[in-house]
Amino acid sequence: MQFVNHLYPNQHQLEGFLDPSSEGPIGMVNLLRFKDKAEYEDGRETNLSGREAYDLYVEGVTELLAQVGGYIGFVGDVDRLVVGEIDDLWDAVAIAYYPSRKAMLDMMQLDGMGEISVHRAAGLMGQLNIETVGMAGDWLNKAE
Repeated sequence: MQFVNHLYPNQHQLEGFLDPSSEGPIGMVNLLRFKDKAEYEDGRETNLSGREAYDLYVEGVTELLAQVGGYIGFVGDVDRLVVGEIDDLWDAVAIAYYPSRKAMLDMMQLDGMGEISVHRAAGLMGQLNIETVGMAGDWLNKAE
């Protein structure tokens, strides 16, 4: 299995936000890999680690998420790989919940997103984002 961490979606992935076939809530699983030291694109000097820079992004994006009806439902550090094989693990996992794909797209276009995104780019080496649909309650109901 090949995977490539990226910071931004490609054109095909962006077009997926406009796909009308998924109108319900989504959970976005974020597998995050941090830089050792934050590197800002504008060349500013900083003593921040990549994680600290990303934390600045999280502070801002939490407010923007709330504006579109979303929230961060889980954040955790990756401890170990239990099943499977991979050369390098991610540093952290976060799951953000949105009322819809459109809500996520709307959030990405809000005033303030550009301002906080500089911290995201400065702190992340890369990430994988995995869109999920359905909720645990659905699985629980099916098991009964």
